[in-house]
Amino acid sequence: MHLEIIDGKIWVQRDDTEDGVTYDLEEAGILKDKIVLGFHPPNVRQHTGYAVA
Repeated sequence: MHLEIIDGKIWVQRDDTEDGVTYDLEEAGILKDKIVLGFHPPNVRQHTGYAVA
């Protein structure tokens, strides 16, 4: 897994975990609008329910 904090948001650049690290981040209280799925291209991110950038 590769995570970065960019402009106050957590960017998931790579996630090879079994269940996905985003679920753990949400359980820890991080809102979806603060999580960016960086491994998706920008035109796909808008459909994920997470932050676009």
